[in-house]
Amino acid sequence: MKSTFRWLGVFTLAGQIGLWGQATGDTVRVKWDEAIATGRIVYRLSEPKEIAAVLGEPQARKEFKDGGMKIMEMSYPGLSIYLGKMADQEIPFTLLGAEADGKRIPIGEEKPIVLRSPDDLKKMDRFSGLANVDLTRLDLRNQSQSLQSLSFDSRTRWPVSDKLPTGFQPDLLLETGKNPGLGLGQLHRRGIDGRGIRLAIIDQPLLRDHREYRDGIFHYDNTGLEKMEPQMHASPVASIAVGRTIGVAPAASAAFFAVPMWEQDNRVYIDSLKKILAMNAGRPAAEWIRAVSISQGMFPEYPNFKEWQTVLAEAEAAGIFVVTCDISILRYGTLQRREGANPDDPHGYVRGYYSVDDARLYVPAGNRTIASHHGTAIYVYDRVGGMSWAAPYLAGLAALAFQVNPEIKPKRLRELFLETAVPTDVGPVVSPRAFIARVKKEK
Repeated sequence: MKSTFRWLGVFTLAGQIGLWGQATGDTVRVKWDEAIATGRIVYRLSEPKEIAAVLGEPQARKEFKDGGMKIMEMSYPGLSIYLGKMADQEIPFTLLGAEADGKRIPIGEEKPIVLRSPDDLKKMDRFSGLANVDLTRLDLRNQSQSLQSLSFDSRTRWPVSDKLPTGFQPDLLLETGKNPGLGLGQLHRRGIDGRGIRLAIIDQPLLRDHREYRDGIFHYDNTGLEKMEPQMHASPVASIAVGRTIGVAPAASAAFFAVPMWEQDNRVYIDSLKKILAMNAGRPAAEWIRAVSISQGMFPEYPNFKEWQTVLAEAEAAGIFVVTCDISILRYGTLQRREGANPDDPHGYVRGYYSVDDARLYVPAGNRTIASHHGTAIYVYDRVGGMSWAAPYLAGLAALAFQVNPEIKPKRLRELFLETAVPTDVGPVVSPRAFIARVKKEK
């Protein structure tokens, strides 16, 4: 998921709408507020035709892209309404947000989304899926295909078990999905868990006190973004890298650099890497940041690419392993677990939704549990995964490697990922145990 998926970001991207007559604007707002209050218009369920039935046809419509989303803006006097859908899915535009005179207004987005019929499942995108959705009214016995493609979280409300497909156990999926898989649990039990190693994550603003990683963040830098709320992208990457129950390196500690990834400029990554180099220069070697995870891969398309390459080379020369979604550095793809298969078996995976062709290495990402930015104890069972989730997985493995062999070079780690991968029908799958065994031998 190289896209930022900043659904709330549409409010800052939209143009300001002027007042086209105060009386008309007031009338529109009254109708809108009443429709939201009565449930005639519903967050993530209402389509453009439903909004037009309440407010009439808009004065203007326009569509634009925001990361992996397609956004539709419907403009009324004093009111802008934003609907969206995943760009790669055949689902309708549904309500995501609204602004009155350029200011965001609530539309019930914090309340559970109560599905009215099984047809509403067709409006759910595979990414947010059924997070904070109430399905208790529905009979889902014939909805196995939909349920197996939609993510959900610990706030999702399910109907009684005899209204669910046979064998579908969401609570069990959420719990077993915490296993990082591929033998990592065995390494952790042997004490190979990243203890004593520091890594860094460069991503969007973080919910700092999620129980998965709150004790593992030793430094947080959100310069320039102090007033921004936590974004959805950050909690998953932090939990995959250093989560205490679901992470690849659960005993490692992390410095987190919150940056405006949506600005699409390499400057934010350049500046963060320079900060990391400066931090290392002022500390003894035992306290150096050894690995950096950046869930972004568009560097060649952004400004300041040459300087980014220069600073990246400086970090590598300083012994820092940097993993990104840029496949020109390491051509990796993503995997989804096959539900019911042994997560420690490299043959128990299929290719992920978001991957690359002819990858030299495949990394688990989908059908697993991750931390959510919606609360300190909320988890998501993520069906999708993507390269954004694979990057912190590899950074976590690098932390384990530096624990057992502090002298190993970043370039050699990338080589060993490939040399120790397990051949499968999907392709070469990363093998944490074989990888660590080889890293030890490199001493």
